[in-house]
This record gives sequence, C-alpha cells and structure tokens, in this order.
Amino acid sequence: MTTQINQDDINKKLWSCCDIFRGTISADIYKDYILSMLFLKYLSDVWQDHYDNYKKQYGDEPELIAEMMKSERFILSEESNYKYLYKKRHEAGNGERIDQALHAIEESNLSKLRGVFQDISFNSDKLGEEKQKNEHLKDLLEVFAEAELDLRPSRVGKLDIIGNAYEYLIAKFAAGGGSTAGQFFTPPEVSDLMAEILDPQEGDEMCDPCTGSGSLIMKCGRKVQQNHNGSKNYALFGQESIGSTWALAKMNMFLHGEDNHRIEWGDTLRNPKLIDSQGQLLQYDIVTANPPFSLDKWGHDGASDDKFGRFRRGIPPKTKGDYAFISHMIETLKPQSGRMAVVVPHGVLFRGSSEGKIRTKLIEENLLDTVIGLPANLFFGTGIPAAILYFKKKKDDKKVLFIDASREFDSGKNQNKLSSENVKKIIKTFNDREAIDKYSYLASLEEIKENDFNLNIPRYVDTFEEEEEIDLEVVLKERKQLKAELGEIEIQMEDFLKELGY
Repeated sequence: MTTQINQDDINKKLWSCCDIFRGTISADIYKDYILSMLFLKYLSDVWQDHYDNYKKQYGDEPELIAEMMKSERFILSEESNYKYLYKKRHEAGNGERIDQALHAIEESNLSKLRGVFQDISFNSDKLGEEKQKNEHLKDLLEVFAEAELDLRPSRVGKLDIIGNAYEYLIAKFAAGGGSTAGQFFTPPEVSDLMAEILDPQEGDEMCDPCTGSGSLIMKCGRKVQQNHNGSKNYALFGQESIGSTWALAKMNMFLHGEDNHRIEWGDTLRNPKLIDSQGQLLQYDIVTANPPFSLDKWGHDGASDDKFGRFRRGIPPKTKGDYAFISHMIETLKPQSGRMAVVVPHGVLFRGSSEGKIRTKLIEENLLDTVIGLPANLFFGTGIPAAILYFKKKKDDKKVLFIDASREFDSGKNQNKLSSENVKKIIKTFNDREAIDKYSYLASLEEIKENDFNLNIPRYVDTFEEEEEIDLEVVLKERKQLKAELGEIEIQMEDFLKELGY
C-alpha cells in the first residue's frame, strides 16, 4: 500500500536540505542548487512512476514501454535520471555528472526547457574544492532519496503539491535574502490581492514584465482555473533580466503544469523581447508586476530614441526607473480590455519634475483607476511602505479610488503580513468603489487637479484621530494628591533610615 504524505512533510524535509550547505556556503548560492535538484528529482519520480505503471499494464516489454514513454510530457534518458546519479554518489565527479544530466534533460526537452540550466553548474567552485563539493552533493543526493521526498504522483497525489513545495522554498529563501529578495518573489497575500482586483477571465492573455520566479503571474492563471472549473484557457507571458531567476520561473511554470507560457530572458526596458511579427510590443488583457523599487541605471540614456514610443509622456529620471516600468506596461495594454496592477514605492505618488509630468498625463488620459496604500515592511528586502496602482484602458467613470490599507496588518517578527480579512476588506472596497470614513475616498479628476496631480493618499483619505480633551482641573487635583502621597513616603523613608543608623 502506498503511503500518502502531506504538504508540510515535503516542505520541512526540503528546508532541511539547506543544512548540508549552511555555514560553508551562502544561501544566495545554494538556493539555486536545491531548487534545481528538486526539479530533477520530481522529473525522475514522475518518469519512474509512469514507467512502472506501463510495466504493470504491459508486462516486461521494454521496447513497447519505451515507445509509450515517448508520449510523456517530457523525455528523460537513463543518465539524466536521479536514480542513476544516486547510485554513483560515492564516486568522484558528482558535480560533473549532475551537470551532464541537466544538460541532457534540456536537450531532450528544448521546447519547454531551452536554456534553463545554462546558469547553473553543480561542478562550480562556488560549492568548494573538489572533495568538499563531492561530499556536499553526495549528502544532497542522499537527502532527496529519503522517503519524505519520494515525489511519485501515485504517492503525493496532485501536481500542485510539488509546485507549492517549490514556491515554499522560494518564499523561505526570499525571507532571508536581504536586499535581493524582492528580485524574485512577491508575498503571496499581495499577489492574491493583485490577482483578485485584476479579475482574470477565460481567454485572457496576461503578462508580467518583471517575472521573477513567476509566482505573481501564475496567481492570475490560477484565478481563471478557480473561477472556471479548472479551465486553462489563458496564456501567460513574461520577461526576466536575471538568468538564474528566469530559470526559476521556467521551472516553476513546468512544476505547476503551466505549459501555455512564453517567458523571455532579457532586460524589459532596454530590450523588450515580447514583440510580434511586425516588431511591435505584444499587448495583453492583463499586465501586472512588482518591479524593483526606484531602479538606478534603468536605461535612461537610450530612452529618448525608444522605437516603441513608450516614453512619449516623458522620460523618467536617470536614477529612478519606477515610471519607466509603468510607461512600458501601459503601452502593452489592449485598447479595450487592458487592465494593469503594479507595485510601487510611495514616492511615485507625489514626486515632481519629470515623474510629475508623466503622472499628470496618465491621470488626464483617465487611465488611473485606483490607488491602494499598503503597510510598511510588507515586502522582502525593504521596509518602506508601498502602494498598488490599478490602471484601466476603458473606465466607467472619471474618478480615482483611494484606499488607505496601511494601518491594517498582522505584525510578525521580521515581516508584516496582510491577513485574509485585510485582503477581503480591500477587495470589497475596491469592488464597491465607495468612500469609507478614514479608509477610502473616491476623488474626481477635478479634485486631483486641484491637488496638482499629487496622489499622496493622506490628501484624500483623512485618517486624523482627534485627541481626547484634557480636563486641567482633574489633572491639577491628581497632581496635588500625588505630591501629598510623595511627602508621606519621604517621611516614612526618613524614619526607616534613622532606625538603620543613617
């Protein structure tokens, strides 16, 4: 009888794999090796499970089974199988063998995994000198051989358990990743909120131009599945500038069964790769992103000659790329159905100069729909408060909804978090589009113009709490009483000191 295991068992065992490297190698380095090994182990276990099922069905007919296995979602050779690597673990050359296995997997599955492992080398000196490296990798292979990490579908059930485990690891690495964490992960409650307000529908084409690990855009896809009986009638697009992070996104998509995707590797602002046959930017029903906050050196020097006309409303400042990402995203929205949610630092709401001019034009074009202020210390790698800007190509009114959700959150030891109640309140307010005392306000474009197109939330949502009036007579009376009590205590203290001989 096959023993079923739960998500927590897999997650805990995977996190324990890090003990192999802790103290000798930084988490920034070893995270890629653990995530890649999880991917390799999952492929091998699925392959073996399906092979064993065919063997039960057809008997010992290797040629027939080999033919049947050609119709699998991916192809795996004997030398690229985890079992082969595990058997050889005590021999020298573990790093080289694992690299060869990954390259073989890539070559056999180019349409899905082209280039995914080119930035990952288990034979790298980053893992130490040859003897230490070989020992670390032997230990890693042995941990993945333990019962908890038997990832055969017949044992773990549905595919999402593996995808969830992958995202669990990514979240854990992000939590300890310092200033680099935000480059590859958006907190799940924030991505849930963004997916909810974007309201993805069947047939939608959706894009994240700052893909990271892919978790944000996949949330939008899962929202379609949840609302339309498991339908996968949608397409995911994205671009990511960091090679190893792009590889995470590709593996994450694969583990979640998201085969209808196109994730490019490259700099979205300097070299957008999601273009059509005429060389124009692709357009989408949904565009969403959590770009790096106030990115320095984003490509300012070439912006005036941008062939896509993305910066026609103005060129953002050289040292702050926030409006560069916003401008790119706006230009990739479909003219009728396009809607967009982007995470920004609060400075985007009120900074002047070229940013103020771009903001003014976006508001005057009636593209901005909602501003949602979020709590501080919500995002990995930064403690500053952020906001979500929601844009629509076709709006029903000429107003902007302001929501101040900055004071409602669950505080944690190192990180604040939006609770499910916090998220529900934001979503209800967003959908109702009504003013709530000290929480939300629906501003007309005329009001925003009167405020010089400054979107700073306190200008619209008054959260001021009147202080309780102080009764001075009561305070004076209490003061006299305290002075009298203090006099009595001093007399008692003098008596005690005399008795002690002082």
